[in-house]
Amino acid sequence: MKEALYYQAEKDGAVRCTLCPHQCLLSDEQFGICGVRQNINGRLYSLVYEKVIARHSDPIEKKPLFHVHPGSTSFSVATMGCNFKCRFCQNHEISQVRRSNNRQISGEIFTASDVVQTARQIGCKTIACTYTEPTIYYEYAFDIARLAQKAGLQTVWISNGYISAAPLEEIAPFLAAANIDLKAWDDNFYRRQVGGDLQSVLQTLASLKRLGVWLEVTTLVIPGVTDSEEQMRSIAEFIRDELGPETPWHLSRFYPHFAYTHLLPTREETLHSAREIGLQSGLRYVYSGNVPGDPGEHTFCYQCGEQVIQRYGFHVLENRLVKGCCPKCSTPIDGIGM
Repeated sequence: MKEALYYQAEKDGAVRCTLCPHQCLLSDEQFGICGVRQNINGRLYSLVYEKVIARHSDPIEKKPLFHVHPGSTSFSVATMGCNFKCRFCQNHEISQVRRSNNRQISGEIFTASDVVQTARQIGCKTIACTYTEPTIYYEYAFDIARLAQKAGLQTVWISNGYISAAPLEEIAPFLAAANIDLKAWDDNFYRRQVGGDLQSVLQTLASLKRLGVWLEVTTLVIPGVTDSEEQMRSIAEFIRDELGPETPWHLSRFYPHFAYTHLLPTREETLHSAREIGLQSGLRYVYSGNVPGDPGEHTFCYQCGEQVIQRYGFHVLENRLVKGCCPKCSTPIDGIGM
């Protein structure tokens, strides 16, 4: 356990967690919505500090981050817990924590120093806080990011974007990049199917852009739920106008999971149509995800249309960039370490 960084004392031994927009008011022994932060005798504690449930060396493309050191590996870590309750979650076994008073949270002790040391030993360019939601293990992620920066490594943040302004401002100087899920352009969907609100996520995206963190956005295209042309166009226009046309947009194919097993996988034609909407809206880089072999996995020069990076799934097959520029017309391709 570690005392939390963002909370305030309330009356009668209660505490209010201020880490995310839920602003959970917790009486003694009560857990937050995330299931891993608890009021213990009038103090808020993280129950997952340096308690890893998953760690692995992944291709950076798996995050997905296609414009951050393409073809490199990222040492990825996660603890249990999440501040969303997505009914379609692909990692629900570790993200959805059953709250109980015994405070037993699965995982093994793996310190922030261990994370950085391991990443350096195996030659990763980045460390990724991913798999579940890094906001709920903020103290651990923050320590990792600070130590990584000192060691010459970059930290990337794979998140649902549901975090309060103050903690985001504090950790941003230690983040090189973030991929944020923009799950839908529908606040009703966010409230009923996710357990949050759309406006808070949009605010996080705008803040990360302002704070100078490289941004990529992912939208899971769920058949009959989030796949309408209106929603796709609204998301594309928000990215273009508020985040910039250089911001990559990943359109991820849905597969049945958790409480959404009654739906079929997204049709490839639907992904192609959504990708075309993004490109027509003026976005430079729009990708089709979870469809290995699809042409939408590749990076193209937005000026001349030349294919500059060829991918299959999470793997780079060919990188034709010359000092980060298109080999045909010399246009710089946006990103980090391109």
